[in-house]
Amino acid sequence: MIPIVENSFPGGTLLRLTQGDLTTMPVDAIVNAANAHLQHGGGLAAAIARRGGPAIQQESDAWVRRNGLARHDRPAVTGAGRLPCRYVIHAVGPMWGEGNEDHKLAQAVRSALETAASLSVASLGLPAISTGIFGFPKPRAAAVILEAITDYLQASPATPLRRIELVLFDAETVEIFRDAFTRRFPPP
Repeated sequence: MIPIVENSFPGGTLLRLTQGDLTTMPVDAIVNAANAHLQHGGGLAAAIARRGGPAIQQESDAWVRRNGLARHDRPAVTGAGRLPCRYVIHAVGPMWGEGNEDHKLAQAVRSALETAASLSVASLGLPAISTGIFGFPKPRAAAVILEAITDYLQASPATPLRRIELVLFDAETVEIFRDAFTRRFPPP
């Protein structure tokens, strides 16, 4: 894992942009960029299911049977199987072109953070939700995701989350998010 830039918030939470593999991140929980049916067949979801083992898909199927489809404002939570974390929070981001994408992406990020806090986790790995196979433009997503995290942390300074890692895999996405990060949190 390569830390790129970071920002500390008044409540003590550290937000860090990191390049690496989310499935190997040493955190309490990770966020999966999921679809509403929690079928983990492509993109990051497939990598999480592969690395974590069949328990993640089995728990996801059971969650959908009990609760119905996951939504932007209601992520699912499963165990992490063989992953190095305890939980996977399955957040449903918007597909580009479905309408009201910025709001839905912000809602997915906020609900993932709220869910992590409800699980009392101290550290969370978060991907660039919706920027892969869902086609959300990365520069726009970076701004929306960083704003949603900032809004959450300003509204919830007592959150149990002490460290949020925005974990990005490829260099192009890292550079786009680094630019957005340094615009939002200019270095001193």
